Amino acid sequence: MKYTKLNFVMSVLGIIIYIADLIVDIWVTVRFFHEGQYVFGILTVGFMLFGTLVVQCFSYSWFKADLKEAGQEIQHCFLLLHCLQGGVFTRYWFALKKGYHVAFKYSSKTDNFVEEQIDPHKEIIDRVTDLSMLRLFETYLEGCPQLALQLYILLEHEQANFSQYAAIMVSCCAISWSTVDYQIALRKSLPDKNLLNGPCPKLIYLFYKLFTLLSWMLSIVLLLFLNIKIALFLLSFLWFLGILWAFKEDTQFCASQGMELMYRIVVGFILVFTFFNIKGQNTKCPMSCYYIVRVLATLGILIVFWFYPLSIFNSDYFIPISITIALTLLLGIIFLIIYYGTLHPNRSEETKMDEIDGKPVQSDCRMKYFLME
Repeated sequence: MKYTKLNFVMSVLGIIIYIADLIVDIWVTVRFFHEGQYVFGILTVGFMLFGTLVVQCFSYSWFKADLKEAGQEIQHCFLLLHCLQGGVFTRYWFALKKGYHVAFKYSSKTDNFVEEQIDPHKEIIDRVTDLSMLRLFETYLEGCPQLALQLYILLEHEQANFSQYAAIMVSCCAISWSTVDYQIALRKSLPDKNLLNGPCPKLIYLFYKLFTLLSWMLSIVLLLFLNIKIALFLLSFLWFLGILWAFKEDTQFCASQGMELMYRIVVGFILVFTFFNIKGQNTKCPMSCYYIVRVLATLGILIVFWFYPLSIFNSDYFIPISITIALTLLLGIIFLIIYYGTLHPNRSEETKMDEIDGKPVQSDCRMKYFLME
């Protein structure tokens, strides 16, 4: 388990995408208010605040837990930084500072491993994994609703300014990056898990997640055009089902009951958009059920639109969007089958179960309780 120069470059790219996403969101919000589109502006700000507040809470909670485990007291400046929404930037500062030293200046040929109680490579990998998870939370809590909103505005007005196109592109990049980056970081942080080696498995995994997500986002946008109340009811119902599943699985990710409740609420929200394994158990049956329901829901939305009067929606857009939804869903399922059938890291180990499943990880890493598919 080694933190390499490539890992450091990926960390740098991660903060660049994070900052770009933040800047574009602010840019779009200012433009909405400037043009008098206050509802869209308020929604954009609301999505941003929802994502960042949840992330700051988790980040501060982890700081407290890590310092308590090390026998140290948390400083008040950490609380202030998180109140000012600087928790992620603080973590990036520590991770990049330590990561640069480990990747470029630390010599594996020295005897430092013997002299130090903590392996510096493991320490920085754990920090980067924490960051990857926080970015994953923020991406799905803020990025997915933001993407759906921008797509809705684009199709409703049949034209968009450059800032909205930039928001859509950056949201797609952020979702793609955080999804793959977390999967890589997670496997690297858990010593009993095989690494996701080579570009091919990473790309196939990316396409599987991206295409299934894009198909669902476009389906949600179509449903919003049909009836906003019905769309919000469906999304709320799916969120509720996700929370129920988290309670059924009896997740034990956080030390306090309050943070565990927040974690389960976040889990339910993310499950609205994508599937992941929240407890390190066999997921073949739950994942199959999840995507069967996803396919049926997507087909149901398309069928309703085919029989619904198209006066609410430009027919010139509906046909290509319907084709895009069907193709992306089909491609996503195909890439899912390819990934789990031929490229999965644990496929060659017949004694192990599906994905990051099976026996609990014997490790102090908190990520053993959050295992994404």
